[in-house]
Amino acid sequence: MSVLEPTERTRLRRRANRAHYEREVIDAILDEALICHVGFSVNGQPFVLPTIHARIGDRLYVHGSVSARMLKVLGSGAPACVTATLLDGLVLARAGFHHTMNYRSVVLFGTAEQVSDHAEKRAALDAIVDHVVRGRSAAVRAPTAAELQATAVLRLPISEASAKIRTGFSVESEEDLAWPCWAGVLPLRLVASVPLPDPHLAPGIAVPPELAHYERAALG
Repeated sequence: MSVLEPTERTRLRRRANRAHYEREVIDAILDEALICHVGFSVNGQPFVLPTIHARIGDRLYVHGSVSARMLKVLGSGAPACVTATLLDGLVLARAGFHHTMNYRSVVLFGTAEQVSDHAEKRAALDAIVDHVVRGRSAAVRAPTAAELQATAVLRLPISEASAKIRTGFSVESEEDLAWPCWAGVLPLRLVASVPLPDPHLAPGIAVPPELAHYERAALG
């Protein structure tokens, strides 16, 4: 199993026992999370924006309009911080101080590069579509030359990252255990509702299995 060497930016100092540097763990969280949040700075002003992403091997890809500020700033070589979080449960304690959540998260640092190679750009865009719905890129219309020109794709190496995972129940003081209040974990997971057909959908097109039985990767 590949393990990333912790850096000053990725090494967990508080709750270090929750840290994971294994690529298998990091990749699994990135692959399951539907969106990530990208942090960057412009003239000293920090911004954090949500976006769809996709991982191909050792690279994380994001995309957007060529005129988008985030893509312009990151494409110029500005440092980036990407986070992805999966919420697995609410941890309810007998004291408000000890309430918390069970989660899996990844923090990734790096410098993005603009993808200019046509084949890599198409592969990245297909991966982003498939990240949302498995196999979707094979069913939809391929992007036109104009659409490709209007879209910027950036890649970040997955080389400086760490995961943090919390599981289990609350850790409480012995004197609180007799307090007459329910305590435990309320598990949470992403569940899809019944697909709603587009009003202009052509007759005879059925809901594909990947939507009729939609689910993200199994919880860790």
